[in-house]
Amino acid sequence: MTTSRRLADRKTAKFQKNITRRGSVPETTVKKGNDYPVGPVVLGFFIFVVIGSSLFQIIRTAASGGMA
Repeated sequence: MTTSRRLADRKTAKFQKNITRRGSVPETTVKKGNDYPVGPVVLGFFIFVVIGSSLFQIIRTAASGGMA
């Protein structure tokens, strides 16, 4: 399989351009903070409900006399 000299030179030039350009990603001026998908109040309320309901279940089970 033969390749034309012009096509080979074009492929080589494109390859060399990509090699020299690698790693030169510009730094962003604005840093993205650690954004949470939900706010801290909603997260705190969710944790309060989960822990509260599990404690309520444990107290109810202990008050009813064990495994009931």
